[in-house]
Amino acid sequence: MSISVEKISKFYGEQKALNQVSFDIEKGEVVGFLGPNGAGKSTLMKILTGYIQPSEGTASVNNYAIDTQLHNLQKSIGYLPEHNPLYTEMYVREYLGFNAKVYGIKKDRIEEVIELTNLTPEANKKIDQLSKGYRQRVGLAAALLHDPEVLILDEPTTGLDPNQLIEIRSLIKNIAKNKTIFLSTHIMQEVEALCERVIIINHGEIVANQKLTDLRKGQEQIILVEFDYRIEMIALQRLPHLKDAKNIGGFEYELTFDTSEDMRSAVFDFAHDNGLKTLQLNQKTKNLESLFTELTQK
Repeated sequence: MSISVEKISKFYGEQKALNQVSFDIEKGEVVGFLGPNGAGKSTLMKILTGYIQPSEGTASVNNYAIDTQLHNLQKSIGYLPEHNPLYTEMYVREYLGFNAKVYGIKKDRIEEVIELTNLTPEANKKIDQLSKGYRQRVGLAAALLHDPEVLILDEPTTGLDPNQLIEIRSLIKNIAKNKTIFLSTHIMQEVEALCERVIIINHGEIVANQKLTDLRKGQEQIILVEFDYRIEMIALQRLPHLKDAKNIGGFEYELTFDTSEDMRSAVFDFAHDNGLKTLQLNQKTKNLESLFTELTQK
């Protein structure tokens, strides 16, 4: 098991930031960690990196316990915090060399991570001359220097423009081929593009922990259809997987199906079999963003 979290709670005075949080992440998984601001995401990531200790419970990374094997744990992870700490007066290669000395790493590895993170064109510049996207690359390069088995990334794309987002996502996807990655983000498209599983936290408690494919299987589907004349609601009940049907005005209907399967062809066939013409037919499938909203507003 790459990451194991068992009944972790964290208190700040009387405020409970985390409440009995438990989950496991297998080796090689890429898992997205979602939640509103203040839900406890950064707190948990700081606990997993040994930056702070939990009030209750235990956790381990690469089978190293956070309370008794912290040094070995920290050697086996790469961490990019939300606010990327860089010495901006240093040159890129100089900064990575400084970090390499801390880890006792050979200079050859510096060139490897520069190439891996596509920093070669900027490697001789001062960090304060770099764009936000390239500064994130420097942070990732520093996290990868010691070739960790697990990467913990806290909001790695915050503040990036659309082009920089695409570049950093591509970089993370490339790195993920050989690493376990646990990343927090507010960007749903990022999770759908990068992750196999999602863990959603709200008010310090886990409200969802599922593979994206399983999460989608449970989604309802809404289809908006307009026929050329009114049809009795009882006739619509013959549609397979139909959960609810509403007339929303005139000859327009909102059909809710209890399946993620595309039901537009079934609605079209139903219209044909009943002598109806289909004037419009639109699908509204719930996406991860709508599911997130439902789970975190309860």
